[in-house]
Amino acid sequence: MARSRLFVSLLKKLFPSRFMLARLTRMPGFRELIDKMLFDGDHLFYLPKDRVIQMNMKVEPPESMVLPSKVVEYFIQKARYHWIMNFCICRESTKCQDYPRDLGCLFLGEAALNINPAFGRRVSKEEALEHVRKCRDAGLVHLIGRNKLDTVWLGTGPGEKLLTICNCCPCCCLWLVLPTLHESIGNKVKKMPGVEVKVEEKCIGCGKCVDICFVEAIAIENGRAVIKDTCRGCGRCAEICPVDAISVSFEPESVEKVIETLDSLVDVK
Repeated sequence: MARSRLFVSLLKKLFPSRFMLARLTRMPGFRELIDKMLFDGDHLFYLPKDRVIQMNMKVEPPESMVLPSKVVEYFIQKARYHWIMNFCICRESTKCQDYPRDLGCLFLGEAALNINPAFGRRVSKEEALEHVRKCRDAGLVHLIGRNKLDTVWLGTGPGEKLLTICNCCPCCCLWLVLPTLHESIGNKVKKMPGVEVKVEEKCIGCGKCVDICFVEAIAIENGRAVIKDTCRGCGRCAEICPVDAISVSFEPESVEKVIETLDSLVDVK
């Protein structure tokens, strides 16, 4: 059943409590219950920003170059139903001052038709493509996959008929809870396969990358940034580095790997 305005208003007020809920996943019993209720069947990928990808080319890559955003474009082109939210619940709840609050999630698949029309609208493929372009231009990072939490708060389903394309900022995102969640749940939100983030010798240890990393995957050790295994490969650190000491590279064939995985989990037609 589609959620009411009242329900979503209450959810916004409770949003800051997400860290408390995340801490409960560290307790046996609570972990299994929360996982079943909110994260069962989840499989999501962070896609690194196209503009920080190291292409090993002296000129701008051609339009035909396979970039991470091609994953999003593939599913938009394939989907029969496209739904844009009028707001980002994360940024609305925290009254974000740095990123647009009106650039909400894009949902694909038949289950999106059950979302309360007060929260968004059905759009064409062209409108959906324009929406994700605006999100990238605003500095947001795509998170794509199957996410049970969205079926719960929106009152829709089934999960295998809803693909989430979330457009994340580093300051308000729900997934700031990843370092707090138990690993068995947090690991359902993954780095795109084939993505590698490296720190070069010219790093000056300024710590700007530490501040921007929303999953606490960077530390300064011996005056130099160190990337931990918990990195989700979003590329924000490379973008903010003042001396270009962080590089992000990926294998173009990893786009197909992500598409194959998500195709097996969600039917967007």
